Amino acid sequence: MPADRGQGPTISEVAAEAGVGRATAARTLGGYGYVSPELRARVLAAAEKLGYRANALARSMSTGVSHTLGVIVADIGNPFFAGLLRGISDSARARGFDVIVLSTYENLQEEIAATNVLIDKRVDGVVVASAALDRDQVAHIRAAMDRGIPVVLVDRAVAALDLDAVVIDNREAAREAVEVLIAAGHRRIGFVWGPPVAQPPSTRRELLAAASRNLWTDGERLRGYLDALDDAHIPFDPELVMVGPKTEARVVGEVGRMLALPDRVTAVFCTETDGMTGSLRALRKAGLSYPEDVALIGFDDSAWAAVMDPPLTMIAQPVHQLGAKAAEVLLDILGGAEPARTMHTLRSQLIQRASVAPPASR
Repeated sequence: MPADRGQGPTISEVAAEAGVGRATAARTLGGYGYVSPELRARVLAAAEKLGYRANALARSMSTGVSHTLGVIVADIGNPFFAGLLRGISDSARARGFDVIVLSTYENLQEEIAATNVLIDKRVDGVVVASAALDRDQVAHIRAAMDRGIPVVLVDRAVAALDLDAVVIDNREAAREAVEVLIAAGHRRIGFVWGPPVAQPPSTRRELLAAASRNLWTDGERLRGYLDALDDAHIPFDPELVMVGPKTEARVVGEVGRMLALPDRVTAVFCTETDGMTGSLRALRKAGLSYPEDVALIGFDDSAWAAVMDPPLTMIAQPVHQLGAKAAEVLLDILGGAEPARTMHTLRSQLIQRASVAPPASR
């Protein structure tokens, strides 16, 4: 009796239609073992005629290959990660791989759960923008590797993991941005999106220690800010570094505090999109404007930044290229290449527009 068409035809039905044994049909449709070209063509023609659709999980169990990559990112709704995922997907599709995507919202427990899901799905490899900070937080990634699943890091490195990581030149990009502000005459430059600690570190050393316990990306951008200040012999002022929860509301309060200082901030460097929108809200709340009162530079260039009035100077990250490169590194490993276990660094670009001007005389 034919199978219920709601469930689709079985391998046995395809074998019968092709006039071959079930084992021959299974090898052909599963993509393993030898089948003569003539029999293979007959099985594929029968499968197409009957509308047979392979069970990917069953095929992966028999062959050990699922032709699927797992991707773990913070938030697929974030334009940065959306662009990164497009790059991964495009490269994967070009090599015959599908992609499973999971969001973690920078929550380590969500990341652990997502990794376990991908292990259970028998993905061939994983690309992850990890929220792990130290060796005590990477057991889930090691568990995937212990099962023979190669892992490539994207957007941020994890010091405790000796893996390939595909990142941008965060430190150099931040340095270049702050140098533009310094060249315009600014000395009171605020840094928005610092370490999530309760109190601002009082010394540069304490600040860097706090940054080392932060996401690698954020720490690198803070180091670039400090590099530029050091090169220009501008003293570090802890009052000009935002600390605390990484939210837009926190940015509004922290930038407002910097604007209320007796020697107030004259420029702000924002390392995240929420940092820029929070800074703009803080300026409006204080009755100030840019670039007349405060110069602004941000990360993650976008269409909205270009149509602002005045348009914003922003750092453009090669997000599609970043994702594509991460997928290519992983796919090469799956193809037999030895992992380089290195940092693959892509260049960002500072897009200079009209949000930077010399500090207003007061």
